[in-house]
Amino acid sequence: MAEEKTQVADIDRSLYDFRYAESDKDFYKIRKGLDESVVLRISEEKQDPAWMREFRLKSLALFNQINEPDWGPDIRDLDIQKIVTYVKPKTAMAAKWADVPKDIKETFEKLGIPEAERESLAGVGAQYDSELVYHNVKDEVSAQGVVYTDFESALRGQYGDMVHEYFMHLVPPSDHKFAALHGAVWSGGSFVYVPKGVKVKIPLQSYFRLNAAGAGQFEHTLIIVDEGADLHFIEGCSAPKYNVANLHAGCVELYVKKGAHLRYSTIENWSKNMYNLNTKRALVEEDATMEWVSGSFGSHISYLYPTTLLKGDRSRCEFTGITFAGQGQNLDTGAKMVHIGKHTSSVINSKSISKSGGISTYRSAIVVNSGAKHAKASVDCQSLMLDSESRSDTVPAMNIMTDDCDVGHEAKIGRISNKAVFYLMSRGLSEEEARAMIVSGFANPVSKELPLEYAVEMNNLIRLEMKGTL
Repeated sequence: MAEEKTQVADIDRSLYDFRYAESDKDFYKIRKGLDESVVLRISEEKQDPAWMREFRLKSLALFNQINEPDWGPDIRDLDIQKIVTYVKPKTAMAAKWADVPKDIKETFEKLGIPEAERESLAGVGAQYDSELVYHNVKDEVSAQGVVYTDFESALRGQYGDMVHEYFMHLVPPSDHKFAALHGAVWSGGSFVYVPKGVKVKIPLQSYFRLNAAGAGQFEHTLIIVDEGADLHFIEGCSAPKYNVANLHAGCVELYVKKGAHLRYSTIENWSKNMYNLNTKRALVEEDATMEWVSGSFGSHISYLYPTTLLKGDRSRCEFTGITFAGQGQNLDTGAKMVHIGKHTSSVINSKSISKSGGISTYRSAIVVNSGAKHAKASVDCQSLMLDSESRSDTVPAMNIMTDDCDVGHEAKIGRISNKAVFYLMSRGLSEEEARAMIVSGFANPVSKELPLEYAVEMNNLIRLEMKGTL
């Protein structure tokens, strides 16, 4: 009998859309659906301590109680009972690239992970479906006392108490339905601790690849940058495209201690059958700085709003992000800043691009508490629509509880100028090349904030998405 067709024809995304069949011999898959027996089975596979097993069960109860969001894109077609929540490659995590199974290794090699590690990274964690398959940290970084490991090793090892102290405190399972889901079925992810005063000069990176059709990925990232320390952490992700729904409901918790600095960069290049319901949150203490650099190019539907709690006096945050919504995509993204301490400051620079009927919604919130005297907040969101079929919306919210602050918002929505296209065509470019160049220029303020290899990837994605625009 002919093999059932699961991969969907699309524009040429061969760099990301390749996939390998996952046989029962090489992969363990839990049954579809979600109930107590599934959660307990995952907990058994993870060898959870008792407190984590109870945490999962309480999260499951909350998931069953909390309603789905009713204010964003429609996700009624997402049926959790059709999602496989745990897929495990039958291989131990390797510290040497040569020890990773061939098909998994080829996947990451095609995505450029080993090369990036050799050239410019202090450490790499590579997750395939629900588990990390490779992890390595350079000796000079370990010698500084920096801890960078897979989340399970941290949970069950000497950092277990620290994990217990911080895990899902910034993003409690009661926060929303998919935070509760994450608390119940999380698997994989990264744990990072940078000791006081340590400056990590080159980035750490985690890369997440979801290969299985009809599966979910629920990695947890926990980063603690102690007082006066400095870190740049990069996350990337991708998946091949299928004609069944996949789900990503990861969680990122970032703690930036007094006087510390953290830059968190990510390119989310999920396939266009993905529901990306990810939650990211940072707590910034006195005189500390948080920077977000975010690119969102994939998924069928996204809910993604990195949130920063400016708790300490003189704490600062800057968010720089771009979203590209093409045919069949409804991407609801933005950022949230909560000013708590005095003399805090935040900046949001957001850009969105929509084409071929894609829907891009910028949704933000600025909250200035009554005690956040002398707070400063600036929001600038710009939207570019490439045709008359596309849609772009801006939904800003501001909750200002003190007169002693300075808050500004600016929004622009427009289309590509025909005069600009004509000018570039008069210099020898085709119309498609001209439009792609204008879009790349629009995105440049974001790409210049990314590490070189990710800036190249983002520009490649823009050119890829621009194919067939005319």
